[in-house]
Amino acid sequence: MRSMEKNPYSMRVPRKSPPEYYLDQVLPILKRRRVLQLTKFDYRLANNIDEELQKLRCRANFHALRFTKPIQELGQKLVLRMREMAIRFIAVHLRFEPDMLAFSGCYFGGGDKERYELAEIRKRWETLPDLDADGERSRGKCPLTPHEVGLMLRALGFANDTYIYVASGEIYGGEETLRPLRDLFPNFYTKEKLANEELKPFLPFSSRLAAIDYIVCDESDVFVTNNNGNMARILAGRRRYMGHKRTIRPNAKRLSSLFMERDKMDWDTFARKVKAVQRGYMGEPDEMRPGRGEFHEYPYSCICKKNGDPESEQVRGNQGLKNRSKEEEPVLGAKGDE
Repeated sequence: MRSMEKNPYSMRVPRKSPPEYYLDQVLPILKRRRVLQLTKFDYRLANNIDEELQKLRCRANFHALRFTKPIQELGQKLVLRMREMAIRFIAVHLRFEPDMLAFSGCYFGGGDKERYELAEIRKRWETLPDLDADGERSRGKCPLTPHEVGLMLRALGFANDTYIYVASGEIYGGEETLRPLRDLFPNFYTKEKLANEELKPFLPFSSRLAAIDYIVCDESDVFVTNNNGNMARILAGRRRYMGHKRTIRPNAKRLSSLFMERDKMDWDTFARKVKAVQRGYMGEPDEMRPGRGEFHEYPYSCICKKNGDPESEQVRGNQGLKNRSKEEEPVLGAKGDE
């Protein structure tokens, strides 16, 4: 029997490798060594592959892969605590950590102090090119600030009594950065606020903390992304696959100009324009055509439609077809004044 005291053999698979790479390069090593560790896991399989393999991918992503028991139990506890306070809640994946902002090359209004601090962090990646912050924002490459996320949600009709769960690591600027979002949504919760002492065993491990956030975001009635990264994409895909739950993606390219002009228009005009630019980004079942985008985010091979009804909701194939009318869509807040 192979001793488990020795670390398993590891190898790194190139990004978006075809199935043949795994058959020709990975499988022989796995057979010979019996245990093999792949040191990278994100996007290691090509996006467009055989339909049957895509279905197998769904079985792996959404059924076989599971969190360990302590992570799963704490995540579910936090979901229950949110449900005890509100029948429905939204989860926001802020992605406003210092390293994320530095990597983006964007500017968020913090003056010379921000420019210096983020530039120092950016030095970690030697191959990153110099970017024009204004150009990146106009191209929609910059995450929204917490304040902008709050304004977008209020403009979309979420009232200030809506309960929100904020998933994030260390926020750049701390409480001062979060305060405008808290003011817009006083029912503001995080894993730190909900768990407190129970969170201590997980604090040294950022990936485990992210896993807890993942569970709560997955169970939310509405999930709001602020960066189309790995976690946001796989969550959006899972929520589509598991019967479809709404995922809102900010149209950052068009929203950026609206936020710049915010002081030049009244609230009703601003809200109307936000709703207009967000069409196609509100998580409707058929807002993306099959074959477009990353499979993680849109697992089209595993989602069925009711025959003869192009407007019917997409659902997970192995659960059968459900009919859910628009009237059953959770309404988390009525339009409120800014």
